[in-house]
Amino acid sequence: MTKFKPAPWPRTLRSQEGWFGGTSKDNIYHRSWMKNQGLPSDLFDGRPVIGICNTWSELTPCNAHLRDLAERVKHGIYEAGGLPLEFPVFSTGESTLRPTAMMFRNLASMDVEEMLRGTPLDGVVLMVGCDKTTPSLLMGAASVDIPAIVVTGGPMLNGKWRGEDIGSGTSLWQLSEDRKAGKISTEDFLEAEIAMSRSPGSCNTMGTASTMASMAEALGMALSGNAAIPAVDSRRRVMAHITGRRIVQMVKDDLKPSDVLTKEAFENAIRVNGAIGGSTNAVIHLLAIAGRVGIDLSLDDWDRLGRDIPTIVNLQPSGDYLMEEFFYSGGLPVVIKALAEAGKLHNDALTVSGETMWEQVKDVRNWNEDVIRPFEKALTASGGIAVVKGNLAPNGAVLKPSAATPELLTHRGRAVVFEDIDDYKAKIYDEDLDIDETCIMVLKNCGPKGYPGMAEVGNMGLPPKVLRKGITDMVRISDARMSGTAYGTVVLHTSPEAAAGGPLAVVKNGDMIELDVPNRRLHLDISDEELAQRLKDWKNSVPVPESGYASLYYKSVIGADRGADFDFLVGHRGKAIPKDSH
Repeated sequence: MTKFKPAPWPRTLRSQEGWFGGTSKDNIYHRSWMKNQGLPSDLFDGRPVIGICNTWSELTPCNAHLRDLAERVKHGIYEAGGLPLEFPVFSTGESTLRPTAMMFRNLASMDVEEMLRGTPLDGVVLMVGCDKTTPSLLMGAASVDIPAIVVTGGPMLNGKWRGEDIGSGTSLWQLSEDRKAGKISTEDFLEAEIAMSRSPGSCNTMGTASTMASMAEALGMALSGNAAIPAVDSRRRVMAHITGRRIVQMVKDDLKPSDVLTKEAFENAIRVNGAIGGSTNAVIHLLAIAGRVGIDLSLDDWDRLGRDIPTIVNLQPSGDYLMEEFFYSGGLPVVIKALAEAGKLHNDALTVSGETMWEQVKDVRNWNEDVIRPFEKALTASGGIAVVKGNLAPNGAVLKPSAATPELLTHRGRAVVFEDIDDYKAKIYDEDLDIDETCIMVLKNCGPKGYPGMAEVGNMGLPPKVLRKGITDMVRISDARMSGTAYGTVVLHTSPEAAAGGPLAVVKNGDMIELDVPNRRLHLDISDEELAQRLKDWKNSVPVPESGYASLYYKSVIGADRGADFDFLVGHRGKAIPKDSH
């Protein structure tokens, strides 16, 4: 790694150059309107102006406590001699937003990018929590490349029900299947509901929110220890406070996302994702972030770098514990240290702290080796994300081995096809459905164009007739995503997707499909000639949106294998000050 060299200080910042410095009509215009908020004149003396990009929203429950954390960030910015200015951006709430928050990740990134470029900001603190808020803010910040740092809202406390810990998402899927199988009543299910989410914060499993918080830290874009602190723990407020201090120094040093988000940083994050049993959604998000900074990252990198990484974090959905125990055990710094000592990381990767990854973690300790296990006691010896390819997924599909049934990782079965999510819902409870546990469930038209937005429906619930046999897992294949809290032998992100004319679109009931995860193969057992003829005869059944954002999304979104960003957003547009507004 080339050692980072801080920029000279003092110097003229972009907030002075374009907005607040000087005595022209425009300078006075910009300053005088800002002063109607009660800001003293000396706050416009050339000190760093720091944006607090806040995804607070009462419609995004995971982020509903971020206003308080933003105040803590402000304290730190003021202490360090900066001027904090908070602003809202589109908040993509996974639990409430339809058809899926993923459809609006790119829109939120556009909001962030244009706000950072078009306003008098020298640096920014990215306030995130719920699944898509972390990647969308990182994507927008990377495209502008002013100094940026992440602070997350933190996970909820453990759910508690009938003397046991229950995890957000994971326990919901389990209890839902138990109700379908007749193991619990609807009244039991409703009683568990009020016990699942009992504090502010995001999912308390290693779902996508906790995974992306870990990815921000593993990429070096958040301070060490940020990922796991519970939302209601006072140390979460401390983290926000010191992050506010740190961003001011980052502006003085001109430490930018492009300095931190190197190929080595992404390789570190991929390996950390394998060690924590992280969400398959991280694949799409890291590919999109890498595309914004011009880093050549591919599905092959995910497979190559994660294949030999054991999953050592014993958290749901792969394991037993929840985020509270992960934090008490030492959190992500312990995982990073273990990987570094095993020679699995680029130890000299730069972080937003100004230190290398190794310098941040070299003195941490593991306080519970059942939660963060030694390599020799790993949950899964070969974790990470498996990328399978073949005539059914020419551009690749992904699977999370740590959450799968080992016996199903090599499987050949008869396809039971659902043309879309409505077809699945209409058929799955039908006792006459010709399906058993040896079959492979295939769901079409749920990818980026197909849903639209690529919803988290890939972990299709099993038919009640199968669940009543005591079966809890089957091979499932789709072009959809699944929640990071979900589990099972689920092949996702099949690319090209069905709505784009990929081979998934022409699978028929009764076709035999082979899944061979050890050899990274996904094969539809028909001849090349038959496949070619089916594709030639295929006609798209997905309605094409004619107007509005849905139309822009459909026309512009690229494949899941490349991050599902918009084609016109890939790349780096920089921080050049736009033309005058008056």
